[in-house]
Amino acid sequence: MTKRIILPLLATCALALPGCGQAAESEAAADTAMEAAPATTGTIVDVAVGNPDFSTLVAAVQAAGLVETLSGTGPFTVFAPTNAAFAKLPAGTVETLTTTETETLGGILTYHVVAGNVMAADLLAAIEGAGDAGYAITTVNGATLTARVLDGAVVLTDAAGNSSTVTATDVPASNGVIHVIDTVVMPG
Repeated sequence: MTKRIILPLLATCALALPGCGQAAESEAAADTAMEAAPATTGTIVDVAVGNPDFSTLVAAVQAAGLVETLSGTGPFTVFAPTNAAFAKLPAGTVETLTTTETETLGGILTYHVVAGNVMAADLLAAIEGAGDAGYAITTVNGATLTARVLDGAVVLTDAAGNSSTVTATDVPASNGVIHVIDTVVMPG
């Protein structure tokens, strides 16, 4: 895409990419995520705790022992899966990860986190600069996600080749930013 296409796309879809053709279920989750995003008074964890659509994510962050880290100074960019995203995992996966495989869970969760403030405009510019191969995002667990714009939406591809669509962007927090995604991404 050229800069002339991406910048207007960003302007029209700045906070809710669902308007660019996402499913109604994703739209509801994105709308709720945006409503629960207060001014930058709370940390990423505070923003997630304040939104019922992130209750599974919050429970997972607690089980993995990442509350203190994600409440720290940052800045962090979190690609935050909604409850509906976690529900797409095979039955029993969340329960197993949050009870007996918390180390694995920590690796999965840190695959959703990027060091620094990566705003939607910056991500779109990086995708444009990367060309057809997509933009490789290095996460805090050391693995990469590939970001592309497909059908007007930012799509992340994980190490296994699975995709997740960004459904809302630039949800502010005092220590970073949250972008809402519709599928849990896996590091490998």
